Amino acid sequence: MAGIRGVSGIRGGGMDPVTVGAVLLAVATGVSEALGGQLWAGVVSLVRRPLRGRKEPAGEVAAAQSGDAELIALQGSPGDQRKAVALAEVLLARAAADPGFDQALREWWVQAGPVREKTGDVTNTISGGTFSGPVLQGRDFTGLTFGAAPAPPARPGESDAG
Repeated sequence: MAGIRGVSGIRGGGMDPVTVGAVLLAVATGVSEALGGQLWAGVVSLVRRPLRGRKEPAGEVAAAQSGDAELIALQGSPGDQRKAVALAEVLLARAAADPGFDQALREWWVQAGPVREKTGDVTNTISGGTFSGPVLQGRDFTGLTFGAAPAPPARPGESDAG
């Protein structure tokens, strides 16, 4: 990921793997049906774009992942944040290696503006009074338990009816 961090302007435009992953997740889970379909088609088009990159000193094109495997994985599990971030990382790596891809990704990012607004920043405030107990500040939490031991991992063949 070192190459991603060094990309001029990408991070400044709010395009980091977690943010892009959140938008991809929102698109994949259908946050906005009409726009979501267009944006998903745009992601598919980006992934299927021919791989191009900067030339290495030996004249070879720098290796890059296409994103096909990550796209298929996200399609199979559209609510999986890790898979969305994995696809985002590949897209950003391709943008770092290919100026044309970078421009296309930026155009997609602009089109995704309404979705970004729905998945945007979080403001957390605690004020006034005295509070005791756990406090979580953030956005998307899953699998949290308070005051109880975590459930043991399921063993193969066991049913969770009971």
